[in-house]
Amino acid sequence: MLKLKIMKNHTFNFKTNFTFKLLLVLGLFFIVPQQTEAQFFKKLAKKAQEKIDREAERRAEKRVNKKIDKEFDKAEDVLDGKKKDKKTEGKEGNSNKNEKGVNNSESTNSNEANAKSNKPTVVWSKFDFVPGDTVIFEDMPSTDEENGEFPSRWDLYKGNAEIGEVNGEPVIMFLQGGNIVPYLKNSKEDYLPEIFTIEFDVYFKEDGPGRYWLHFSDNKNQRVLYPPLEIYVNGLEISNSNKRYPGTEDLNWNVNNEGRWRHISVAYTKGKFKAYMDDTRLINIPHFEDLPTGITISAENNSINEKYLKNIRIAKGGVKYYDRVLSEGKIIVNGIKFDVNKASLKPESMGPINKIYQLMVKKPELNFSVEGHTDSDGGDETNMTLSKARGKAVMDKLISMGIASERLKFNGFGESKPLDNNSTPEGKANNRRVEFVKF
Repeated sequence: MLKLKIMKNHTFNFKTNFTFKLLLVLGLFFIVPQQTEAQFFKKLAKKAQEKIDREAERRAEKRVNKKIDKEFDKAEDVLDGKKKDKKTEGKEGNSNKNEKGVNNSESTNSNEANAKSNKPTVVWSKFDFVPGDTVIFEDMPSTDEENGEFPSRWDLYKGNAEIGEVNGEPVIMFLQGGNIVPYLKNSKEDYLPEIFTIEFDVYFKEDGPGRYWLHFSDNKNQRVLYPPLEIYVNGLEISNSNKRYPGTEDLNWNVNNEGRWRHISVAYTKGKFKAYMDDTRLINIPHFEDLPTGITISAENNSINEKYLKNIRIAKGGVKYYDRVLSEGKIIVNGIKFDVNKASLKPESMGPINKIYQLMVKKPELNFSVEGHTDSDGGDETNMTLSKARGKAVMDKLISMGIASERLKFNGFGESKPLDNNSTPEGKANNRRVEFVKF
């Protein structure tokens, strides 16, 4: 009996120990995951907080960058003349503007934000063309030219060219290609000065871009340069087709073959050569290796697309605007152009207007009377009214760009103060001008 009792107690102890151990294991089974899970959630919460902090920082930086970009846009708009700077509008002398035409307080804020974001402030002009001061050759052509005849102000080198009309306006037409040179008494000599500009308008039809060339020698009367010194123009680009100079740029304009006139401008300054299409510079060569001596304008031989040419001008360069103010008290500009018998500015006028604007920003002590002048075509009274309207149009443009209105006034003198004779196209071109007279 005793033995049995002992065995029973042993069995009981065994069961008790087993049950205890089982409960301990089960307890650990439930407790350990709870501790692990708590640690897991704690780590997860920490990572979530870190992500939230990073996202908040990213969004804050994005807001700052957006604000910086907005300030840059405002500054560029003021510089480009797209809208007034409200902070300086109406204040005498634009005293709050820096020499680039940007409001100083706005520029300071932009520069502080700029320093934080390591972004440079960039000012870059793709249209800096300013026509020469004195016209030495010009042909529109004249309304006196007879339709179907060879243009009287030109000579023929190859092909053919005739006077025609496009939308009622006389033009030079290349029906099947042609090469023409200016008809000048000194054409056998170098008639291009050290500083000169050339401008003309060419037309491109809807069914094809067409191609033109501007050669920098008079191929009929002077030694033909070989390889030829020329630029190549079509409806999509302008480039130097002779050799690849550093700084030469081709630009695809994506005009979709729409019929339109394009304005071509060339500026040569003692070896520096620039070429523009409309209001964009496409070629910028710091050292042009060859010496331009004259011009030949060529159109491709293509009977499908007739080529049209008008408003050709060669002008001699001159003294910087500020130097003229110091020596003469005024600036004479014949590169500001208007629509015929109107006071509406042509886009190519912005080159000289931008220069005047920059000068007035740099020199806040300068005030100008903007005075229009015409040639002798038309009646005296009509020309007087037109000249005043043109002077006002230029004044209004400068004010819209940010120049204080009290620094400007306008006037017009019609044909009463000619600088040149009115018997030649060049003389008339020199008389059609805008003067900025210091007051």
